[in-house]
Amino acid sequence: MSAESDPRLSSLPGTSGLDDATALRLLREGVIEVAGRLVEATNMTLYCTIRLDGVAAECVYKPVRGERPLWDFPDGTLAAREVAAFEVSAATGWQIVPPSVYRDGPFGPGMCQLWIDTDPEADLMALIRSRNPALRRMAIFDAVVNNADRKGGHLLPLPDGHIYGVDHGVCFSEEDKLRTVLWQWRGKPLPREAVNVLARLEREIERGRLGRRLRELLTLPEVEATWERVRRLLSTGIHPYPSDDWPAIPWPPI
Repeated sequence: MSAESDPRLSSLPGTSGLDDATALRLLREGVIEVAGRLVEATNMTLYCTIRLDGVAAECVYKPVRGERPLWDFPDGTLAAREVAAFEVSAATGWQIVPPSVYRDGPFGPGMCQLWIDTDPEADLMALIRSRNPALRRMAIFDAVVNNADRKGGHLLPLPDGHIYGVDHGVCFSEEDKLRTVLWQWRGKPLPREAVNVLARLEREIERGRLGRRLRELLTLPEVEATWERVRRLLSTGIHPYPSDDWPAIPWPPI
């Protein structure tokens, strides 16, 4: 199934009218022009314009060569993990991660992600403390992908209420590393909608398109661990609790 015909994606909030097919084709095939660097980012993160057949948009490009080594993740794998997070997000239908692809660019292979214009009036601290249903879906998503770094600054709230999440390079570890600012639902029963989505993810990872795609981006043990996390969530039926063996909240939290 091509991305252009993928029914899991529909409209894209906050993308200046781009639909999913146009956005993904633009990211895969467009010409990238680097405009600047986001200096606050830990790894090389470049703000770019991308153009194809008269269509233009802004994007973030993170080349593998700009990734700093980490003690607990294999070198040169963060870009693929970001794309894997998009694939899981797309499979949920929740549109948590902006359209993202793995491709060659001006500084070699890396992740290219559509730029999202956020709500300048949003109060991140108030948002983090809220019971916003979109954040609850994100908390479940983070448990699936084993997000080790869900900071408040990684939330992109839009004026229409949609919330994207970004910076998923430290996800999908085989070891439980969930570290997030979104613990307000810990121990609470999963919503019925989430249970249905998780059941679909379990099937998709085991024998569907998602599993095949994740095996292209991650190691087989990492894919199997992701499947096991989905099964665990379905078995317990609750939001996970913080681990006693791993810091529960990233630093800095914003």
